[in-house]
Amino acid sequence: MTEGIEGITTSVLSLALDAAVLRQQAIANNIANANTAGYVRQTVSFDRQLEALGTARADPSRLARFTHTALHIEPAGADAAGPVQLDMEVARMAQNATHYQALLKGIEKQYGILAVAVADGKK
Repeated sequence: MTEGIEGITTSVLSLALDAAVLRQQAIANNIANANTAGYVRQTVSFDRQLEALGTARADPSRLARFTHTALHIEPAGADAAGPVQLDMEVARMAQNATHYQALLKGIEKQYGILAVAVADGKK
């Protein structure tokens, strides 16, 4: 049972880190193309793409397949009409960086727990 919980937690944290990296790339593209005529803002919707995976059963093997097939940068959609707003993009970048740092701390804690378990509670 522990193996399943550990596998799912690590897989979800890894996916979220991958999504944060892609989101940072999308935001950087948006900032770089702010003055490009006809440019459509890009985004990465980890939540929407994870929903496409389905919630019936979230095992590590399904999550691993999800990483390679579903996570991608996409146009932001109808709400992205008009020019890229640099102040909003910089705010999104800061928010994403904070989110990324929180995910790193989460995976650090996860591996710390596993290290204690492997060491049989000894330091």
